[in-house]
This record gives sequence, C-alpha cells and structure tokens, in this order.
Amino acid sequence: MTQEIKLVVIDYDSGNLRSVSKALESVGIQHVVTADSAMIESAEAVVFPGVGSAPSAMAALKSRNLVQPLRDYVASGRPFLGVCLGLQLLMDRTEEGNAECLGIVPGQAKRLAAENPEDGLKVPHMGWNSVRFTDSHPVFAGIPQDSYFYFVHSYYAVPGDSVGLAGITTYGVDFCSVYARGNLVATQFHPEKSGPLGISIYKNFAALATTSPGTGQKIVAGN
Repeated sequence: MTQEIKLVVIDYDSGNLRSVSKALESVGIQHVVTADSAMIESAEAVVFPGVGSAPSAMAALKSRNLVQPLRDYVASGRPFLGVCLGLQLLMDRTEEGNAECLGIVPGQAKRLAAENPEDGLKVPHMGWNSVRFTDSHPVFAGIPQDSYFYFVHSYYAVPGDSVGLAGITTYGVDFCSVYARGNLVATQFHPEKSGPLGISIYKNFAALATTSPGTGQKIVAGN
C-alpha cells in the first residue's frame, strides 16, 4: 500500500537523487524532488541527500535560497533525514575549503587521515563498513547492532558534543556515522546503496513522519 505522505527530497545539484528516489519508490513512499522553498516549508518530512564537494553544495544552496528554509524546517520539529554530505553540511564549518556550512549542529567536518601504506587505508573511504549504534532512534528500529552499510566519503562530521552521537564507525579513526537528536537524523553512509537494511531506514523514516509529524525534540540552528 502506498503511504500518503508529503515527503520532499532536496534538489541542489549535489545529491544522489535518482538512487534515493528509487529507494523510496521501492517501498511505496510518495515523494517529490524539488528545490522549491515553499514546498520544503510545507513538507511533512524532508530527505537531504548529498555527494561531492561541500563548498560547491553550500554555494548551490545559497544560490537557490535554501539555507534559511532548511534551518527553519529542522527547527520546526518535523522529521529530517540527512545523508552523507547531508550530515556534514549540518555542521558549522568544514575543513574542505574552510567553508561555512548550515550551522544547525555545532561542530565541524574534518578530512579523514591521508592514505597510510602501513594499514592500507585509502581516502576516500569507499565500501561496506559496520555501524556501532550508541543510542536508539525509531528510524533504526529493527536494524541489528554492527550492521554493515555502504560509505563513500573523504570527510566526516565531528559534532561539538556527544548528545546526538548515535552511531560510530571505525576507519583509521572512530567517527560519527549516525547523528540522531529528536526530529533530526543523519547518516554518513548511503541507505539507498545499503541493500534491505538501508531501505528499512527510509521506510522507518516515512513511518515516523506519518505517525508523529512535528513531534519530538526540536533542534534550533546554532543551539
């Protein structure tokens, strides 16, 4: 049965839009891909995917006048899911080009350590890796501890405190692979590329929005 939900996927020329859209379609989740701030303002749930360069992504968000609408949406308490770059851009800044980000979550994005011949680790971190969940959230209901998900990234988010740190992955260093605080959830990995477990995350997210839109702890940009 198709879920009746006004879910918006943000289009700012930096997202893996086709894969995300196909993942949502596979479980019957109605959605629209848009850069229209009015549609974002009226959405019941938002998915904020991202790949590529953070400075370019921020430039695209600014050119489409989406920075404040995104901040306002998260602050409204409605469900928000960031993916990969969509997690890093929530921070205050990124080391990539020393660029300013959205400032929704205090912290910064840092570059993974350079390739080390001794341990064989390469940047970008690309492939399957496990997530150790350190906190529970409805979006991850039914997802076993230490499940594997698909990663492609060179930078990682470093939140300013541990309040929203909900999942940790190890790749040379332990890094935040899941941030979850109230209505705001974000993953460094790509659920849409992570098989059935990843699809379950999108399904849980849509169900959360359907059953309890606008509930939960509200996140205010800069707080």
